[in-house]
Amino acid sequence: MNVKTLVSAFAVAAMMSYGSTTAKAQTPRPEYPRPQFERSEWVNLNGTWTYSFDFGRTGRDKGWQNNASFDGKITVPFCPESSLSGVKYTDFINTIWYQRKIDIPAAWNGKKILLNFGAVDYEAHVFIDGKLVRRHFGTGSSFSCDITKFVKAGQQHNLVVLVNDNLRDHKQPGGKQSFGFYSAGCNYTRVTGIWQTVWMEAVAEEGLKSVFATPDIDQKQLVIHPQFYQESNTNKLVVTLYDGKKAVASKTVNCTNNSVIVLPVKNMKLWSPESPFLYDITYKVVKDGKTIDEVKSYAGMRKVHVANGYFYLNNKPYFQRLILDQGYYPDGIWTAPTDEALKKDIELSKEAGFNGARLHQKSFEERYYYWADKLGYLTWGESASWGLDVNNELAVRNFISEWTELVARDRNHPSLVTWTPLNETWDANNSGVYTRFVEDLYDITKAMDSTRPVNDASGDCHVKTDIWSVHNYERDPEKLKQAFTFENGKEPYRNTMDRKDWLACYDGQPYMVDEFGGLAWIRESERKGNSWGYGSEIKSMEDFYKILQDEVDALKASKHVVGFCYTQLTDVEQEQNGIYYYDRTPKFDMKRIKAIFERIPSIIEDPQDLSY
Repeated sequence: MNVKTLVSAFAVAAMMSYGSTTAKAQTPRPEYPRPQFERSEWVNLNGTWTYSFDFGRTGRDKGWQNNASFDGKITVPFCPESSLSGVKYTDFINTIWYQRKIDIPAAWNGKKILLNFGAVDYEAHVFIDGKLVRRHFGTGSSFSCDITKFVKAGQQHNLVVLVNDNLRDHKQPGGKQSFGFYSAGCNYTRVTGIWQTVWMEAVAEEGLKSVFATPDIDQKQLVIHPQFYQESNTNKLVVTLYDGKKAVASKTVNCTNNSVIVLPVKNMKLWSPESPFLYDITYKVVKDGKTIDEVKSYAGMRKVHVANGYFYLNNKPYFQRLILDQGYYPDGIWTAPTDEALKKDIELSKEAGFNGARLHQKSFEERYYYWADKLGYLTWGESASWGLDVNNELAVRNFISEWTELVARDRNHPSLVTWTPLNETWDANNSGVYTRFVEDLYDITKAMDSTRPVNDASGDCHVKTDIWSVHNYERDPEKLKQAFTFENGKEPYRNTMDRKDWLACYDGQPYMVDEFGGLAWIRESERKGNSWGYGSEIKSMEDFYKILQDEVDALKASKHVVGFCYTQLTDVEQEQNGIYYYDRTPKFDMKRIKAIFERIPSIIEDPQDLSY
């Protein structure tokens, strides 16, 4: 072996040893990004890339897809608007190019080689050595590129990614990204380009592509539907379920896409916020007696459903005390600076008395759901729907394609208990586009995942929904009680009071106030700027506690309200109505805050008749 080969071998070995202290110190966000479907052979591509803006969108004409480098340097996976990226350019970026070299390990010869992106906002074009590999459209959905035919094991190749982003045309979802230069109101710093981890992995040609694992606690079994990159009637899939280190169930089936694995779960341990037990799972594809693919995973045995005006967890009525979490960070914007930061946000929420979160107006990364699964924390899966013209057919088509990717990606997480794709779509009209859009969203989601309720549009404009959600920032507790008092023959409070006949009528769904509060507590030094929260300024800390308790007690007194979501976990830039400051330091005595929110217990001991 010559010196050059030896150096190359050591370089590849270093890339593969992602778990080492050195690698973790050098690579931002070094952890495996998909912990519920984890392989050992992978390479993290985060770190320093070269980049260039392309405001004239002429780079393709100039052949930039062939560039071996660009003039600027950027730290991936952080967006160029963030400080952690090293760029911190906050004006509109309609086009950005990325570049880096990728080394394909020699040991990957004969395997399928996948290039994975956690999220790229919005239109991504991926090139290897100047050749287009794939296009993808999405604000926050993950995607994979099969680059096997474009690379050779043991060699280095040039990776270039072109990203177009046109927030202002309203054909793509933007979430809370500002449409003006400055952040204002409840719109904040924009996100462009790569903003989640990029990685490569090696997979056997006949390896496991995905699974849909459905817990069935009533029958005490876990039902698994596998998909393979290539079917085989002779290869075997061995699935083993573990309670700690003890194997408690195992089954072997043929590697066909119509195979179904049913694992009996004896002495079943249920998953809940109070007891978040997780079973470990291994999936092994065996060919001629040899394991050619192995995936590590986990599952939580739990059931959610709605009935009789209640949300049920494990067949018992359960009150959801949710917090609105927008997932913004001062230094990373949409991207958490570390894996520990994701975990910490959940811990802070639980310390404040919440049992879950509505994940608001962005697609949270898979590692967030992992920590929610581990820590016992309910989540509502949402998407960045703001900014989307819901009356435009191309816009809604773009949204549906991304939403299906998100549902497929996240549906195995036990912490995720409700799908809620849209937020405050009150500008809908009677063109027919919006109603068809929502009906399709509901039906597609249910077809892909029948195990969870769907809240079609948070804050009303309901068309077809399992949850009846409303937003109400009223401070007067008596007015809150009045709003949520049900009367025979009269539709309960909704946000679209001038209800059109094409909207849904209330039909006994669980009634949830999935935005309320928003009480501002702003540092004295910041009160003269554009900082704001809902309602008038609160003069003293004691006034804050009293107003908050009055609002919570009003919801407690409203028997039909079976869940709430308080706005919000942290301040986000100028919107300063968080329980915590933007830097995650506490604003209040968290023991008092926790005691207030927990005045409504999670377990509903004596369910009432909620018919009206």
